[in-house]
Amino acid sequence: MATFTIRGKNIEVTPALHDYVEKKIGKVTKYFDNVGEITVLLTVSKDRHIVEVTVPVQGILLRGQEATMDMYTSIDLVIEKIERQIRKYKTKLERRFREGSMKTELMSQGAGSGKHAEDEDAVIIKTKRFIVKPMDVQEAIMQMNLLNHDFFVYRDDKTEDVNVVYRRKDGKYGLIESGVQ
Repeated sequence: MATFTIRGKNIEVTPALHDYVEKKIGKVTKYFDNVGEITVLLTVSKDRHIVEVTVPVQGILLRGQEATMDMYTSIDLVIEKIERQIRKYKTKLERRFREGSMKTELMSQGAGSGKHAEDEDAVIIKTKRFIVKPMDVQEAIMQMNLLNHDFFVYRDDKTEDVNVVYRRKDGKYGLIESGVQ
């Protein structure tokens, strides 16, 4: 069974709410053998009940957020979102594995985690560190989409260079390659 960190912001996490979160969010453990510590943040802001869930699983991060007028409804909707991400991820992995475009080694390692830093008047207010794992550009795009980020930093599995994929305003993708000239 996976371990949970369940926190409340502007809400008391009652035993009933805690049990409901573990029961519902714990469903993701049936999809994977190795699930890390699941982090759940329950927030009440004005009349909105917001649930944010982060699930580290086999080297990737699944993340979902939902906001409704009811905390239990938000929990139900966020688990549906996470389960859709899992199905999408597993389908892509299976397809790529069948096509032979993915190494077995990478399948066991999974993908990396994302980075998000905000800046205001060139003042860094938050710093995150993460391991840049080797993968190909398609895996990096998949991980970026799973995290629902606009960019993703990864190490190219062939060149070992650190690159960035990003989502363009037209919905297509861009690639920034690093390297020494």
